[in-house]
Amino acid sequence: MRKRVPWEMLGLLVATGWLLLALGCSRRDPTPSDLEQLNSAVSAQETPTPATSGFAVSLPHVGGPAGYVGSQACRTCHEDQFASWHRSYHRTMTQVAAAETVQADFHNVMLTNDGVRIVLNQKSNEFWVHLERPLPAAPGEASSESLDVRAGLVTGSHHMQVFWLPGGDGNTQIGFPFTWLIPERRWVPRNSTFVRPPDVVHRSEIWNVVCSRCHATGIEPRVDSKTHTVDTRAGELGIACEACHGPAQRHVNARLADQYKANVPSPQTLRSEIVHPRKIEPARASQICGFCHSMKWIDKSETWQQHGFRFRPGDDLEQTTPIIRPSRVKQIPGLADFLARNPDLLRDFFWPDGMIRVSGREYNGLLESPCYQGGKFSCLSCHSLHESEPDDQLAKNRISNEACTQCHQRLRDEAPLSAHTRHTVGSSGSECYNCHMPFTSYGVLKAIRSHQVSSPRIADELATGRPRVVPPARSEPFRELQRDRTCVADRLVRRRRSACLDRLASELAIRAADLGHQLDCARPGAIAR
Repeated sequence: MRKRVPWEMLGLLVATGWLLLALGCSRRDPTPSDLEQLNSAVSAQETPTPATSGFAVSLPHVGGPAGYVGSQACRTCHEDQFASWHRSYHRTMTQVAAAETVQADFHNVMLTNDGVRIVLNQKSNEFWVHLERPLPAAPGEASSESLDVRAGLVTGSHHMQVFWLPGGDGNTQIGFPFTWLIPERRWVPRNSTFVRPPDVVHRSEIWNVVCSRCHATGIEPRVDSKTHTVDTRAGELGIACEACHGPAQRHVNARLADQYKANVPSPQTLRSEIVHPRKIEPARASQICGFCHSMKWIDKSETWQQHGFRFRPGDDLEQTTPIIRPSRVKQIPGLADFLARNPDLLRDFFWPDGMIRVSGREYNGLLESPCYQGGKFSCLSCHSLHESEPDDQLAKNRISNEACTQCHQRLRDEAPLSAHTRHTVGSSGSECYNCHMPFTSYGVLKAIRSHQVSSPRIADELATGRPRVVPPARSEPFRELQRDRTCVADRLVRRRRSACLDRLASELAIRAADLGHQLDCARPGAIAR
């Protein structure tokens, strides 16, 4: 006998914990009347509007906060930039689960986790999850409780896809306990996608207050602690134009109002309306990236769970969510006390000398780089959203040593380059980033290049336990070690078997990459990682 659980029971099931398991367009030119319409517009999403009203209510509302108009409003005048953004992985960071956004296999797939049987099915443009667990029953009888729920959101489109299920409390979205690995084309337990101590329990993830911080644009979680409900809204799902350029309402209004005027607006006028990262100070431009690609401290005064973050592109990030740097802990009020209560946190995320060692926090590495501290170097010195390929988003003329020789011009010539690297020009040993940006970070199941651009020293590697970048005489093992990321990631794990490097292995495999570890963001004073 099967007991059906109605939709209204989902919130109760979430509260009791069994659902969570071990959760790991057409273009047209604007007319003068468009100005009024844009003042109250809700940005349109690329994915189809769900036909089921109940399902639509369970999703984060798209529209707002004040000043956000959505990427479609940018497209009319910036067609090329819209196209380059549209094919990026930033755009697809969070989407409504639909046929054109889901890459995972939902064709009658059966999974099991912690005693719960899960069956995945696709019904036209809808992706459904059937959950069932056995109940105690009289001898000879079978009893179970089950739930059918439609997948709401999907995060990621590059390395893996994480799915979210409506939680029943407003538009709460709760993490599905399995992750789809895109290159391998298989489901794995969500908890298995992180390197963590075996005794650490994987805490459930809620998109609205964890992943939304960096996987949506203009997010307002709108958590009501009194009613225990969530009414999240976003300017746009995914990382859209306004995530980097700031709210565009003022710019759109001004350009529509002046569209029939012959004069071209001055650069000063445009800068007052919208942020262009390449035309502001390098430090402020990097902070736009750093808002997501960093480990930040969220102070009590940052009531982001209700109203979203105050930071806007062009602002000083340090004034709202300062970056955690082990050498400057005492400069951030409240952080030292928090770390005293959580002594493992710095060791989990940083090497002993303060170098960040988990992926997605590249801005932390940049801040410690001598190149950046010179005042001119920024994320945009190497990366470009609109003039690059989606993988790595390196600017077209920054893919090889050109990224470094734009400043270190002496090394453009073969003779000084070979003398500096002691390797044949054109070999992997003569590539600047193999020494100065080695694979010493970990994430998405592989080794990632460090973004702390610095000169390697064997003494530092021995003192910190980092994988050795520069073997004696810079010999063949060095070139082999840097051959590809997968090889390096495998070596980092396999070194655990070596007694002489046991400390390195335990540090790396047990603590270095606990990317799934989440703080309770609901409490005042938290780490954004």
